[in-house]
Amino acid sequence: MTQDVKESFGSPSGSLAAKVRTLAPSMTRSMQRVAEAVAGDPAGCAALTVTGLAELTGTSEATVVRTARLLGYPGYRDLRLALAGLAAQQQSGRAPVITTDIAVDDPLADVVAKLAYEEQQTLADTAAGLDTAQLGAAVTALAAARRTDVYGIGASGLVAQDLTQKLLRIGLIAHAHSDPHLAVTNAVQLRSGDVAIAVTHSGSTGDVIEPLRVAFERGATTVAVTGRPDSPVTQYADHVLTTATSRETELRPAAMSSRTSQLLVVDCLFVGVAQRTYETAAPALAASYEALAHRHRSGRVRP
Repeated sequence: MTQDVKESFGSPSGSLAAKVRTLAPSMTRSMQRVAEAVAGDPAGCAALTVTGLAELTGTSEATVVRTARLLGYPGYRDLRLALAGLAAQQQSGRAPVITTDIAVDDPLADVVAKLAYEEQQTLADTAAGLDTAQLGAAVTALAAARRTDVYGIGASGLVAQDLTQKLLRIGLIAHAHSDPHLAVTNAVQLRSGDVAIAVTHSGSTGDVIEPLRVAFERGATTVAVTGRPDSPVTQYADHVLTTATSRETELRPAAMSSRTSQLLVVDCLFVGVAQRTYETAAPALAASYEALAHRHRSGRVRP
């Protein structure tokens, strides 16, 4: 079985690879080649001049410099120094983690191991890239909201439902909308003091963007949970919470990994709100637990 060796995403090189994956959709194909080269072989690329890296990737020196800047470095010299530092840390003895794509004939034990590794990686990437200032601002708005509407389609719709159910259990008013018409007609009713949240990995789902736009124009505080921080949905978002995802494969569509990272963000939002509203949230949770326990106790028992 063919295996790809990748550094653990707890490592600095893993963080660079995570950044490359997040920013790849906003790059040209030539920039992607440069980014993939530096993430895949920091030591080799650190030894190259800007001309050498351009030749290696079949691009231009200008493309190499633009890629370095997009990755957060003032210029290629700074990127090259960072790559040299990563290479030195790799050589310090950190063991690589083996991961592979899932094959049709893989034993279930391998499938479990591979999925567990990929999901762990996705969660680590999301946690590392999550802007806690943006998260804190969203939590503050949610904790004080008169009402919260959450929009999501497909797998993102399930995440929207998960968030609203959590908020309802601590006594807050929340609604999830996966029907685009209902989403817009409800968004019209929002105003200052309300919160609207759009969950969309691509950031370009029109049925999610439109109600968020309406909510934004009505004065509600708006939040986008997306894997594309430069996508269309963010132009109507007061706060942007970025999620990570792993590579899409035939047997593991993007919706699987994006759902995992979205649920992490949702959990962070919920726990943050529960902390801010603890005096009312704790009794509400206790009441919901008791209600469910009573339902189970009063349920019919099979003979």
